[in-house]
Amino acid sequence: MPEEVLLEGHDEEQTSTVDELAVSRRWLLLKIGVFFNAVVGIAVAVPVFKYLLSPAKPDDAYKSWISLGSTDSFPVGETRLAKFTNPVARVWDGETDRVACWVRRIAPKQFQVFAINCAHLGCPVRWFPQSGLFMCPCHGGAYYADGSRASGPPERGLFTYDMRIVDGNLEIDAGQMPTLSNTAKLVQIENAQGGSPCAG
Repeated sequence: MPEEVLLEGHDEEQTSTVDELAVSRRWLLLKIGVFFNAVVGIAVAVPVFKYLLSPAKPDDAYKSWISLGSTDSFPVGETRLAKFTNPVARVWDGETDRVACWVRRIAPKQFQVFAINCAHLGCPVRWFPQSGLFMCPCHGGAYYADGSRASGPPERGLFTYDMRIVDGNLEIDAGQMPTLSNTAKLVQIENAQGGSPCAG
């Protein structure tokens, strides 16, 4: 009889030891799970917060005037390719921070600077002096020397950069890609009865 009691007590000790090990394993797995969930949560949250807080950053880079070089490097009557460094580039952008544009010098103090991207889907256009046309290799869009639409799928001419001449250097407002919205203004339109203006 005493032996049976001893055996029963021994079984209870083994069961409690097993239960303690099972609980500690559960807690270990729970802690590991919480750790990995926290890591994933931080990895997801950081870019989201950066995106949400990005408008709070100063926008000086978006108001940058970039020099394309001396006006003497662009002969009158010619269109030449020019490159500049994107003012909002990051260190890891490498060569992709270099942006190309087409510079057309019409007169000694009159320039046009076109974005290299086609107004259709953004493919880079090339200048062909023999035909006097900018041509898009992707879908056959063509533009005249002044950037206006010649033919193909684009519905408008090439986008242009705002430019100025400072101390003999040609500068462009390169902080934003040129689009229709950058140059959209309030236009006074009146109907025959002299109605109110509308935004155009």
